[in-house]
Amino acid sequence: MSDLTSAQVIAFNVTLLAAMASPGPAFLLVLRNSIAEGRRAGILTGIGLGLVAALWTGTALLGLAAVFEIVPWLYMVMKTGGALYLIYLAWGMWRGARQPLEIGSGKAHRRAFRSGLLVNLSNPKSVLFAGAVIVVIFPAGLSLGDSLLIVANHLAVEISVYTAMAFGLSSPPARAAYLRLKLWADRIAAGIMGALGLRLLFER
Repeated sequence: MSDLTSAQVIAFNVTLLAAMASPGPAFLLVLRNSIAEGRRAGILTGIGLGLVAALWTGTALLGLAAVFEIVPWLYMVMKTGGALYLIYLAWGMWRGARQPLEIGSGKAHRRAFRSGLLVNLSNPKSVLFAGAVIVVIFPAGLSLGDSLLIVANHLAVEISVYTAMAFGLSSPPARAAYLRLKLWADRIAAGIMGALGLRLLFER
């Protein structure tokens, strides 16, 4: 008999949606890629983000958050690497602000998916968040089936939300507004992404 209840899954989803709604690297990346490179790029970005976010939840269920507490230098290494990647991504956005878009190209789509993977892969704070949420919401000793259900549910929520964002943000009015303001829109996005990277780098 499963110890997992629908109320627990709903509570997890509400917490997850609140976290996704807060401005951060993942939210900013989907927003920028959807407007700048189109619906498919936005969806692929979201799939990349969702796959790694669900992976982090799975590792939290396996106890990786506790490993970070026991071996703090491992967390610091991952955090530093993640911060440097965000700064690198910001620099690329800044340098590319004057360049024409590669709308609908395979290269742009591959880059969108890869950037989604790497942004969440380089954020070990996601493991700590998932670990804290799991401890509070779910009972100890979950079965393998329940754990897999939680991971699958997390993946479905992430992809659904980011796909909805991609559809809304890739509309013709949004794209037209972006093209008029591309230089400053990209540089503002780069500035925010760089600031998030610096915050992660120096955060204790």
